[in-house]
Amino acid sequence: MVEVKSTFLEIFQINLYSLGFFEFLMEENVDEQKEEKEKNEAALIEVLKYFSPGTALRLALDDIQRAGLGALIVVDKEGLSKIIEGGIKINLKFTPQKLMELAKMDGAIILSEDMKNILFANALLVPNVDISTKETGTRHKAAERTAKQFGTVVVAISERRNKITIYYGGLKYTLEPSSEILSKAIDVLQILEKQVEIYNESLLNLNVLEMMDMVTQDDVSSVIQRAEIINKISILIKKHLVELGKEGTIVSFRLKELTKNIQQEKKLIIKDYLKNKTAKIESYFNNLDLDSLLESVNLYGVFFDKSSEDIIRPKGFRIISKINLPEENKEIILNNSDSLNKILYLSEEQLINLFNDEKKVIEFKEELKKIKEKISSGKII
Repeated sequence: MVEVKSTFLEIFQINLYSLGFFEFLMEENVDEQKEEKEKNEAALIEVLKYFSPGTALRLALDDIQRAGLGALIVVDKEGLSKIIEGGIKINLKFTPQKLMELAKMDGAIILSEDMKNILFANALLVPNVDISTKETGTRHKAAERTAKQFGTVVVAISERRNKITIYYGGLKYTLEPSSEILSKAIDVLQILEKQVEIYNESLLNLNVLEMMDMVTQDDVSSVIQRAEIINKISILIKKHLVELGKEGTIVSFRLKELTKNIQQEKKLIIKDYLKNKTAKIESYFNNLDLDSLLESVNLYGVFFDKSSEDIIRPKGFRIISKINLPEENKEIILNNSDSLNKILYLSEEQLINLFNDEKKVIEFKEELKKIKEKISSGKII
């Protein structure tokens, strides 16, 4: 098992596994490994919520670490009792103070499955020795093997290395002080801000080109690519936020502010230009790590069949979605036009035939005029 820390020194050199924080070590088929890793990683993210700053469990772990003590804490799972030898039956409600006192003993502490009660203390764990481990210390070997054998959560605190390590299935995660995590989250947030700035510039450019009927595949691909980069960086920040708990409130607010509507905009762009390839595109991005995504300068080759310089026309879903009109009116327009360019140049007579209502025609033309004015003045629509 490879230890992975929540470090963020080179965002542009992160591969798929470091983006998820975790290294999942299996020697089976790559697809099976990836599927199993993603499933366990999602579960571990939920588990990490119990360890965020301010929670009772995190307070206890921090107290044990500050006291220079070691500890082995296991969350109960069906069948776990078979590898427990000796120990003292406690069966008391969990409190940080009780856990701290019990950590002064050498053996493992067993928590209930919901982590609300302390079941045993000073217990000896005897997991299957045939389970592979790259750990060297007795405590950490037992922790890793137990986590793998039962698919449960095991926490090992090392007094020598002064580290808190969480094991879950085939995953290993090292907790860091909230101050360090917050600092890293802010660093990533600054990178995200730059990416959003680039995305907005690309989107403004796309707006103008759509009005001029001069969009190329390269223009569309660059906006979609930047939106996906933002999505992957956002996922990284969200995983920091899981650890930060309430201490990440400001970062969480800024993240939401920066990424508002970006993924919805991406979906509408895909719908405009690549309606029949939505599933293919999402699958492509899901299997692409951030490093590869940043290096993919020819994404249009994946999505389009023609030359990158060929003019392409949007259906009009994205621009029409910005118009302040009832949905049924928008659908009438989209269902009766095969491109945004044709919508922009519908005559009054054609609009009256579509709406059968002169008032709706006037409203539509006024709304469309507002959109054009915003685009021509370089404003986000």
